[in-house]
Amino acid sequence: MKKSEAIFGLLRIPVDALAVFAALLLAYRLRQLNVDLIPGVQLLDPATTLPDLPDYLSLFVTPGILGFLFFAACLRMYVLISTRSAWNEIGKLFIASFLWLVAVIAWYFLVKKQLFYSRMLLVHSAFLIAAFGMVGRVSVLLLQRAFLHCGIGVRSVISIGGQSIVKAAKTTLTRDVRYKYLGHISLLNELKTLRKQQEIDLVLQTDPDPKNSTTNALIEYCRSEHIHYAFLPPVLAENPHQLRTDHLGLVPMLSFRPTPLDGWGRVLKRLFDIVGSIVLIVILSPIFVVISVLLLLAQGLPIFYVSARVADGEGGTIPFMKFRTMIKNADKKKATLRSKSHRTDGPLFKIKNDPRITPVGSVLRRWTFDELPQLFNVLAGHMSLVGPRPHLPDEVDRYTSYERRVFAVKPGMTGLAQISGRSNLAFKDEVRLDLKYIEEWSLLLDLWIIWRTPFVIISRKGAD
Repeated sequence: MKKSEAIFGLLRIPVDALAVFAALLLAYRLRQLNVDLIPGVQLLDPATTLPDLPDYLSLFVTPGILGFLFFAACLRMYVLISTRSAWNEIGKLFIASFLWLVAVIAWYFLVKKQLFYSRMLLVHSAFLIAAFGMVGRVSVLLLQRAFLHCGIGVRSVISIGGQSIVKAAKTTLTRDVRYKYLGHISLLNELKTLRKQQEIDLVLQTDPDPKNSTTNALIEYCRSEHIHYAFLPPVLAENPHQLRTDHLGLVPMLSFRPTPLDGWGRVLKRLFDIVGSIVLIVILSPIFVVISVLLLLAQGLPIFYVSARVADGEGGTIPFMKFRTMIKNADKKKATLRSKSHRTDGPLFKIKNDPRITPVGSVLRRWTFDELPQLFNVLAGHMSLVGPRPHLPDEVDRYTSYERRVFAVKPGMTGLAQISGRSNLAFKDEVRLDLKYIEEWSLLLDLWIIWRTPFVIISRKGAD
């Protein structure tokens, strides 16, 4: 470990303590003067239950500082690493502030069985702790970055092995201010020679083989010279997403998760789908009624079109619902039109100006209103609001093993591919974007895609 890493890691503790101390003092003063953080909004009458300042410092401020430091430590905010991104620091800071607030409320209301001095003082305290803590953390990060740019605390890294380092790792090492990449070598003797010329902090092996004496000799040399050793797993180096370390007893094991939608991620997404689909069905119910009446008058029954779409890699299908936009028996005419498909880059069947589409159906497709019944698919659990688009069984039969990765999650009404070009996308780009979504899923990403979807629909780019 670099000395600067230890110094900056330890520096975060007094900086956080000072931020909490300043926040609690300012919150006390604001409540004492009856000053609210929102100008012009009088939330409470002047405080009459505030303790004297010495009592406040001893009974609340000191335990408050220790409590916040405890939660921050539990969130691994004092790990002695070279640096983190500012967003990572700020995110954990807000979580620690929230946990601190919950702990204070629980202590006073559940343990001491009494009201706190002032509810508004608590609100001010939590807000100011997050604000002051953010200023302190960002200041430490900026100072650390400045030292790194001056060459202080930078890790010298060398890669070694019969095969070159993967492009993504090389790009990070050459661009990240935390590292100084010294290049790639093939032999242990080259490393020994280079070690005599300059300091080396980290050795990255690109082709580890426990049966090869060269690998064992390299590890032994690094241990004896006190050089950090690491290896890039050959199998997973090109597919680093969702790689995590597990253990089989005492034996470390690298495992690959196709998507973060495991465990609580899947639960949160399902809850989001249920609430979102119910809200949208209620809000859009007048549009459902209008479209149903128009379709009934213009083209008769049935109003809905239900087709089997593949929902998983095992061939399982779901009843995919849409408003009917084509003539009756349109599926039987598909075989005669297959040669006219304008999609020749993959298994999908698409025809520009499809003669089977009715006049009303053309309008519905242009504005994507025909997709609205899929909200019932989402509510039933067949689909998700956001995910890869479901395709027909005969199209999926032509998927490659790589393209079948999209079945790691439920299909969706909208998705990253849909807001990035829709039918204008080549099939390989659609798959690439779907896999990017699967590997990088988060609830914020879902919200962003849903936010972008109406603007894409209004622009009508890529609409069939």
